[in-house]
Amino acid sequence: MTDFARTRAAFHLPQGVTYLDGNSLGPMPKAAAAKVSAMMTDEWSEMLITGWNKAGWFDQPRKVGDRIARLIGAGPGQVVMGDTLSIKVFQAVSAARALRPDRRVILSDSGNFPSDLYVAQGLARAVDAELRVVAPEDVADAITDDVAVTMITEVDYRTGRRHDMAALTARAHAAGALTVWDLAHSAGAVDVDLLGAKADFAVGCTYKYLNGGPGAPAFIWINPTHAEAAQPILQGWMGHAAPFAFDLDYRPAGGIDRMRVGTPPVIAMTALEAALDVWDGVQMADLRARSIELSEAFIKGVEAHCPDVTLHSPRDPAQRGSQVGFRHPQAYAVMQALIAEGVIGDFRAPDVLRFGFAPLYNDLDDVARAVDVLAAILRDGTWDREDFHRKAAVT
Repeated sequence: MTDFARTRAAFHLPQGVTYLDGNSLGPMPKAAAAKVSAMMTDEWSEMLITGWNKAGWFDQPRKVGDRIARLIGAGPGQVVMGDTLSIKVFQAVSAARALRPDRRVILSDSGNFPSDLYVAQGLARAVDAELRVVAPEDVADAITDDVAVTMITEVDYRTGRRHDMAALTARAHAAGALTVWDLAHSAGAVDVDLLGAKADFAVGCTYKYLNGGPGAPAFIWINPTHAEAAQPILQGWMGHAAPFAFDLDYRPAGGIDRMRVGTPPVIAMTALEAALDVWDGVQMADLRARSIELSEAFIKGVEAHCPDVTLHSPRDPAQRGSQVGFRHPQAYAVMQALIAEGVIGDFRAPDVLRFGFAPLYNDLDDVARAVDVLAAILRDGTWDREDFHRKAAVT
C-alpha cells in the first residue's frame, strides 16, 4: 500500500493554504532546493564543462525519462526528456503524420488544450495537411479512413472528462490511423497504460501533477514499433546519431533519442529528480483509488452544501481524471474569494471553478475545508466584492 502520509510530508505546503491547483502547478518538494543547490555547488561550479560526462548531464534526459516511464505504462528506454510540451507535440504529430504520407487529416477535439491546436494548425499549414476539430464525444465517429493521426489530450483541462485511450486507439488503428496522446493532465494523476492501450506516441509536461516546478521539461514517448521509423520535422543536434561529430547533415539517433532536440535543461531536470524521488514506492492503482476518493468526496460535499453551482465534470469517476469543475455565473469572482481565504483552485472561462486533486499531498481534510469555505462564500455573498469583479473585467 502507498503511504500517502509520507508523500504529503515530502512537500512544502504553505501554512493556512489548501492547494487544489496541482493540475496547473504542483507544489515544491522539500528536497528540491537542496538537490538543485548541490548540483550547482558540487557539479556546475566545480566540474564546469566536464559535468556533461562526470555528472551525467548528457544522459540525464534518458535516466529521468525511465523514471517517468513507470508512471505512464511505458518501458525502459522509451521516454526522453527535454524542451517544452509544445515542441514535443509538434515532434510527435509531425512524425506520426509522416508515417501516414497518403493521408492529410490531423484529428483533434474542441476539449483539447488550445496550445496543442495552435501547434497543429501551424504544422498543417506547413505540410499541406488539414486539422479537423470535433466535439470530444464525437471523436470516435470522426476517425475515418482519411485521418492520418489523432491528437487527443486524454483528460480535458476544463471538465476533467477522460477519453478511453484503449478504445480510441483501437478505433484509430482499425481505420489505419495513428494516435498521439497528450498526458498533461494524466501523468501523475491517473493510471495511464500506454503499452497496454497500444498507443503510438505520447507527450506530457512535468510541472503539474509530477511537481517538477515552473518551466520543468516535457517528455515524449514512442511505441517501440515506430521508434526506428519515426522522423520528426523538428530535429536537433542532441538527436543526431553522432552529435559531437558535427556533421552538416542530420542522421537520426536510434530509438527515442532521435526525439532529443536542444541542450538538456540540467538545473530544471535536477529539480524534477527531487520530485520523482517522492514517487518511489507509489503504486499507480493506489494513486487512482485515492484520486477517486478525494474527488467523489468533494462532489458530494459541494452538492450537499452549495446549491448555486452545477457539476461540469462527468459524474462517473471512470470517465473523469483527477480534477472537478463546477459552474457558477460569477465563477471568476467566486474563485478570487476562495483564493483570498486560502483555498487555491482556478478559473476557466467562461464560468468554471476548477479544482485539481493530487493524491500525493491532498487529503480528505483539504476536501472538507474547501467545501466549507466555498459554501460560506456562496451563502454569505462574500464573492460579490467590487475588487473581485474589477479584476475579472481586465483579466
